[in-house]
Amino acid sequence: MGSLGVHNFYLGNNTRGIIQIVVTVVTLGIGGIWGLVEGILILVSAPGSKWHRDAAGNELAD
Repeated sequence: MGSLGVHNFYLGNNTRGIIQIVVTVVTLGIGGIWGLVEGILILVSAPGSKWHRDAAGNELAD
């Protein structure tokens, strides 16, 4: 589901999630690499970084 941008909806980034779905469908799945890269960035990000916050600016819990 990450390739479809479901994580963006969960984090409150609805516009980015919709764009990611469209890109993945239009590129016949190749755009799913975007979701893989974002998932890795979220998992390895340091607390306080851009990738460790939701759309409202709240810190993600480990």
